[in-house]
Amino acid sequence: MTGKHIVVIGAGYAGLSAAARIGRGPDRVTLIAPEQRFTHRVRLHELAAGRQVTRPEIARVLRGRKVTHRATRAVALDLAAREVVTADGDRVAYDTLVYALGSRTSWGGVPGAAEHAYPTERAEELRRRLAGGAPGTLAVVGGGATGIELATELAEAYPAWQVRLVAAGQVGGWLSERGRAHVLAVLDRLGAKVDEHRRVTAVTAHGLTCEDGEIPAEVVVWAASMEPQPLAAESGLAVNAQGRALVDDHLRSVSHPEVYVIGDAAAVEVPGIGELRMACATAMPQGHYLAKLLTGRTDKPFSYRYATQCLSLGRGEALVQLIHGDDSVRPRVLTGATGRLVKAGNIRAGPVAGV
Repeated sequence: MTGKHIVVIGAGYAGLSAAARIGRGPDRVTLIAPEQRFTHRVRLHELAAGRQVTRPEIARVLRGRKVTHRATRAVALDLAAREVVTADGDRVAYDTLVYALGSRTSWGGVPGAAEHAYPTERAEELRRRLAGGAPGTLAVVGGGATGIELATELAEAYPAWQVRLVAAGQVGGWLSERGRAHVLAVLDRLGAKVDEHRRVTAVTAHGLTCEDGEIPAEVVVWAASMEPQPLAAESGLAVNAQGRALVDDHLRSVSHPEVYVIGDAAAVEVPGIGELRMACATAMPQGHYLAKLLTGRTDKPFSYRYATQCLSLGRGEALVQLIHGDDSVRPRVLTGATGRLVKAGNIRAGPVAGV
């Protein structure tokens, strides 16, 4: 790859990990991302709760690497010309493109959700709303990991608010029996009300409309699901029904071999597991692997095995769900002080550590 120009778009868990490590090699690297600081997405629930969250400067992460950071947004891809079109009107040519734009909150087509609910991307705005207004009912929609972390963190940080966690199915339904029981116990201890099997059909200025009735709420937080950024599909990369780019076992686009796709944007199939779920735990290893591939330190296919899933349950609690390599759950969980220590260790070993 000596003398090539590698362009990385996106500075999330996958993109920043890849850019920093590729920048140690012989090729010229340009990182296109509007942020000046890294956003630790798995800690946005802490930001919403008013906690101090460290955001390292991207320039500091890239210091000493052959990487130029263009602080602008990629708005289009000209795949035929091998150019990235940026928001400031420039066209950046590449020999190899690393697409790592990741995912965003999905509204799921629910009327009023985008207009009346806060996604995690608006964590700071949510914090100001909860800290500055008269308390009432705060409804968190989504019984997955993001919804659980938000509900517990917000219930602990804002005890004057009545937190309600609303889920279409079971809250923590993918966890082991012990894991789910622990989550429900913590929610109960924090005074949060759990509404299971209540599918939201609309969001209004006054709360939620469900298939079986209304849930009044002064504030609604949306954490139901995620979706890939649409630029891959809009630009003509081959994607699956969910909009994730189709890649081979070396993370190369099946339709455009000069493009590699990593992180939440990629539909990565691993033998014995299937398609990897969207998570920082799957995104970072892809960024590390691709850097090795593009700098000539490996030619093997990408491989991955799951190990744990960690959930923050407020500042005083955490859950570490032990899982098999194929992502199926084990009965055992870690909670209390042990869970907090393991969770904290995983956060410290984030994408900017050791690059």
